[in-house]
Amino acid sequence: MFRVSNNLVGLLNLVTFLLSIPILVAGIWLSKQAGSECERWLERPVIVLGVFLMLVSLAGLIGACCKVSWLLWVYLLVMFLLILLLTVFTIFAFAVTNKGAGEVLSNRGYKEYKLGDYSHWLQDRVNNTKNWNKIKSCLKDSKVCSNFADKYVNDTVEQFYAENLSSLQSGCCKPPNDCNFTYVKPTEWNKAVGVAYADTDCNAWENDASVLCFNCESCKAGLLDNIKSNWKKVAIINVIFLVFLIVVYSAGCCAFRNNRKDNAYWSRY
Repeated sequence: MFRVSNNLVGLLNLVTFLLSIPILVAGIWLSKQAGSECERWLERPVIVLGVFLMLVSLAGLIGACCKVSWLLWVYLLVMFLLILLLTVFTIFAFAVTNKGAGEVLSNRGYKEYKLGDYSHWLQDRVNNTKNWNKIKSCLKDSKVCSNFADKYVNDTVEQFYAENLSSLQSGCCKPPNDCNFTYVKPTEWNKAVGVAYADTDCNAWENDASVLCFNCESCKAGLLDNIKSNWKKVAIINVIFLVFLIVVYSAGCCAFRNNRKDNAYWSRY
């Protein structure tokens, strides 16, 4: 009688194999459609993930259902390394996102973001000129500030100050509140004539739509706040996924033991 653990491992890997097909197709489609560096960067991990899931699920499916012990052993090894990697990443994600939060301002619907409030590891990533140039390119390609300008174009200064802006909009698409620039439009602010600003972000601000505050520390901080929020969500999902992987790994170990018993039984006849 074929054992339950083998059936369970086979069924779960069949589902994983079927899921890997649209992931791989999406990655290939992205590679054909890529028109910017951001899109080209995105399609590579999608293709790698699709191929990885397909190969691993095939190994588990064939190993469990066809009783190929060596293939199931490879599958279990990969699963063990994946569990280890996810555990390390989850701990790391919680560690680097435990610092930093937006500063609440009086009479403002949005928050301000300071780069120094976030973990040193994250700061080092965005302070790297090569990294930040790529990130700026992605932010411009995503039209985060042009969409922001269109959405709030008819706001009076009082209405604009009451808006609940995202961390990227607050950090990259407008000057910091401490600069005390005169509001004209969401992405157009007049600097005071003859004033020397101590805050380097005030000097970095330009009304040019391709510049704005993309060179500001507040923009880097806004990005890090966005990353922090997303990484925490990913870390929580990883914990759930880890529990699932451990269950599958345990079933795989039982299936491997069953294969060895069956092979030993048939080798005697």
